[in-house]
Amino acid sequence: MNRNKYFGDRQFYRAALIVALPIMIQNGITNFVGMLDNIMVGKIGTVEMTGVSIANTLLFVFNLAVFGAISGAGIFGAQFHGKGDVAGVRYAFRFKLIECLLLLLVGGCVLFFFGKPLIRLFLKGEGEQAHIDASLDFGYRYIKIMLIGLPAFALVQCYAGSLRETGQTVLPMTAGVIAVFVNLVCNWLLIFGKLGLPRLGSDGAAIATVISRFVEALIVVLFTHRASHRHTFIRGAYRSLRVPRKLAGQIIRKGSPLILNETLWALGQSLLIQSYSIRGYRVISATNITFTLGNVCGVAFIAMGASIGILVGQKLGAGQVEEAKDTDRKLIVMTEIICLVFAGIMAGVSGAFPRMYKTEPEIRSLATSLILIHAAMMPINAYSNAAYFTLRSGGKTFITFLFDSFFSCAVVAPVAFCLSRFTDLPIVPLFLCCQSLELIKCLVGFLMIRSGIWIQNIVKDETTVCAQ
Repeated sequence: MNRNKYFGDRQFYRAALIVALPIMIQNGITNFVGMLDNIMVGKIGTVEMTGVSIANTLLFVFNLAVFGAISGAGIFGAQFHGKGDVAGVRYAFRFKLIECLLLLLVGGCVLFFFGKPLIRLFLKGEGEQAHIDASLDFGYRYIKIMLIGLPAFALVQCYAGSLRETGQTVLPMTAGVIAVFVNLVCNWLLIFGKLGLPRLGSDGAAIATVISRFVEALIVVLFTHRASHRHTFIRGAYRSLRVPRKLAGQIIRKGSPLILNETLWALGQSLLIQSYSIRGYRVISATNITFTLGNVCGVAFIAMGASIGILVGQKLGAGQVEEAKDTDRKLIVMTEIICLVFAGIMAGVSGAFPRMYKTEPEIRSLATSLILIHAAMMPINAYSNAAYFTLRSGGKTFITFLFDSFFSCAVVAPVAFCLSRFTDLPIVPLFLCCQSLELIKCLVGFLMIRSGIWIQNIVKDETTVCAQ
């Protein structure tokens, strides 16, 4: 094996970690505090934990819709930056703001007016009616409070995305770290009623999250504008919301599949969890525990995927095709190595982690089994995630739509639906069957990367747009 083909030198890994590490730290701390938040709610009881878990599943769909919206413009932002076109990055940022405003209007209305019936879909399994009704009430109250923080969340994603695309990863990381610690402290104060404050339980968890999101937004926005000499795209960004028609059309053509992709993927995952819930009320709690730990251990390959999208996109934007291919190959190998370490950690704590929740022994035992399956599948998930960002870096958004969300909705969700409703398969083998479907994506991703279909410079024919 040619070592230089798959492994970089010290300078290569330094450049990769400059982008990946801040994202990894920010996401890691965010998910770690989210895990503590989840455990704190779990300390109250299974009913509250179930309601909040379902509410977060629905909010997850909105969050990924926002992520998909900014990702389409983000492809152009990264490549414009690689080309040295500041005005192009500015236009991409404006487009993100417009998209997120529209999503806030649509998503907010759906969650407010249809939150209860959507939560009820996840409460179809066996369980005491009183517990089901209580979980429904806790979940809907949680959503109504969380709606207040959605504008701050969307604004942070617009700013943080453009900052990362231009190589400025420290500010989003710093703001995220501060915000999650604010969230952690407020959780302790409001969930359990410390220092004379009322004991608000799951409502306190939602209020704490809203406070932390506004803190994060304030830091990111304030310091981006104060350092406009470094973050040049923000200069004149609000002079108008104009985006050149030709560029807007290109972003819509490239970005629409990404919005659909992220939204439908999240929807597919929600349908998957809903199918799991058919096996009983306790399954919701067990999967919540599993995915909470999985989110923390999965931050490495998520951050590495984002790094692939940025670094490879910059190489493509600069017209460095061979360098882009070499960078992508080495980053995928790096991703797999890091992921194996985190998968081992996840498996190692599979027995201890569920015991941190105030819940029944049956749920803890089930969660342990599901965590072990999740850990075994993590390297597979890491490769498919890396393949997704590789394809996306060259603007192949329709292909990524087919690769990601279409697969989730057209393959995984229907298989889970059929197995959960037309067989007596217990939850553990059912979970294993559904998770193993990711192997198909890995094979398809490998073949597409090897073919070079993703290699495309989407800004090479664009003349530098004039700054407003």
